Amino acid sequence: MANSTATLNFGGRSSVRIVVIGDQGTGKSSLIVTVAAESFPDNAPPVLPPTRLPSDFYPDRVPVTIIDTSSRPENRSKLAAECKLADAVVLTYGCDQLATLDRLSTFWLPELRRLEVKVPVIVVGCKLDLRDDNQQTSLEQVMSPIMQQFREIETCIECSALKQIQVPEVFYYAQKAVLHPTAPLFDQEIQTLKPRCVRALKRIFILCDHDRDGALSDAELNDFQVRCFNAPLQPSEIVGVKKVVQEKLPEGVSERGLTLTGFLFLHALFIEKGRLETTWTVLRKFGYDNDLKLRDDLISVSFKRAPDQNVELTNEIVEFLKGTFFMFDIDGDGALRPAELDDLFSTAPASPWTEGPYMDAAEKNALGSLSLAGFLSEWALMTLLDPACSLANLIYIGYAGDPASAFHITRRRRLDRKKQQSQRNVFQCYIFGPKKAGKSALLNSFIGKPFSDRYKETTTECFAANIVDHPLETPKKTLIMREVPEDGVKDLLSNKESLATCDIAVFVYDSSDENSWRKTKDLLMDVATHGENTGFEVPCLIVPTKDDLDPSPMALQDSTRVSQDMGIEAPITVSMKLGDFNNVFHRIIKAAQHPHLSIPETEAGRNRKQYRRLVNQSLMFVSVGAAVAIVGLAAYKVYATRKSASN
Repeated sequence: MANSTATLNFGGRSSVRIVVIGDQGTGKSSLIVTVAAESFPDNAPPVLPPTRLPSDFYPDRVPVTIIDTSSRPENRSKLAAECKLADAVVLTYGCDQLATLDRLSTFWLPELRRLEVKVPVIVVGCKLDLRDDNQQTSLEQVMSPIMQQFREIETCIECSALKQIQVPEVFYYAQKAVLHPTAPLFDQEIQTLKPRCVRALKRIFILCDHDRDGALSDAELNDFQVRCFNAPLQPSEIVGVKKVVQEKLPEGVSERGLTLTGFLFLHALFIEKGRLETTWTVLRKFGYDNDLKLRDDLISVSFKRAPDQNVELTNEIVEFLKGTFFMFDIDGDGALRPAELDDLFSTAPASPWTEGPYMDAAEKNALGSLSLAGFLSEWALMTLLDPACSLANLIYIGYAGDPASAFHITRRRRLDRKKQQSQRNVFQCYIFGPKKAGKSALLNSFIGKPFSDRYKETTTECFAANIVDHPLETPKKTLIMREVPEDGVKDLLSNKESLATCDIAVFVYDSSDENSWRKTKDLLMDVATHGENTGFEVPCLIVPTKDDLDPSPMALQDSTRVSQDMGIEAPITVSMKLGDFNNVFHRIIKAAQHPHLSIPETEAGRNRKQYRRLVNQSLMFVSVGAAVAIVGLAAYKVYATRKSASN
């Protein structure tokens, strides 16, 4: 595999800014003048103005701007400001001044850390021609302990501006450290490719393995070479590449060609030999940025939508995901074990479901394996909350179709209410209720978790997603339940559009606790009033829980009365402990599908509607009166005209 000088997207960079720092008298200005003018200056000024190296100065054809600095204490703030704007730092010491070498680790490198300058550092020993000939210690011996302590050091080099020794190389290495950084690819400490780099290269390998036989044949290797480097491989070069791999790593080559193990070994070899540009060329040709994520322009689909519209996966993508699920279900047990799920996402930068809100949001069996329903529900949840992330991960795991055809923007909820029917396949349900009402138990039961009497307070929003199976429903509907902690309701409702994404709200209370119902009733009134005031009304249901305990007659009677007064369905009693769900999840879906039937109406809302009706009737009366007057006036004019004509 050869290097490429073709123009690439260097992580979006069109120039490189290099700041030169170091003790006074170490040769900073002379170094800069010499590289720009290709001659040593007789009298270099104390601090140079910004110096630009043109785009054709180095093979990558990216211009370089070099910033000189003063190390005087009175100029310390300006130096700090320049360092914070740097893409790379060249840190100088004098080969003839051992004290300046000591200052690297006692002052300069700690100072860069204090300033939080997180860019590659090139340590440069200037005035090589003045070094004491009796000094036997090599550069590697001197710098190795410093590089162990300060991992931000990319490389070290010695030069002489006077003798024109390795001067252009100083800024070449600095530019290279920016355009082809080591840190994202390789762990210097353990001398191995970093996990995210492995994931990216594995995806590239799979994309290039057209026949899916687990190896790159000679033809596939040649196609890969042409795609990345715009030049074919000669047969002898292919033989040479495989021979290098096989000698060091026999399993890197099989009878079918170069294996994934061999492919990864080759890239580790390139990096160890300082040929990072080769690996970066491959990564960038396949769309990766400096964080080893796909560039935004490759996954940029417009998700522009109104607040009360959501994004759903299309049927085409659901079928793609089903196929992917069964492909990675190696043991054929109808569920993805953690290892199988890790393998599925092994071509993504990281598994997207290892942290909240996805980690515990879907149905798993006793072994922690994810069912097909749970797998599809996780995708539905990710698409609802972060469609861009959903698209990126679809591409990472192998979806090669048109990104625009992967998603569907739903109809506005406001229109759903007018049409008295929702066309959605995914419904989001907000769960409200006071502490200890049973909200978490309701979510847990929805995804098959066993009931527990142990109370654990929910302090952040939690999600549970599952497919609600119904023999008459095609396609199946997915319900996403979002638990809103009691303490978070006020903040939620402070946003005018907070209910815009809600298909239905469920109000949970402990049926044995009268006080629990009172708090729930207040929450119901708050949500209903918010919906009336903002125009984002949502259907609501009341769910008394803990039906296995002695009920509070007052709470049940009052909740029934409130549901009747507000025009919503009667309370649905459940017991998570006994597993008596009273068909609650189907009923939630049904109410969400016909939103107009369960929208609560407060007394204030009724009064407003009555007032609007009276106003409309008055306007109609005025309009009719005005029309009669106009007709009468027209008749009078006709009469007057005829009378004057007869006279």
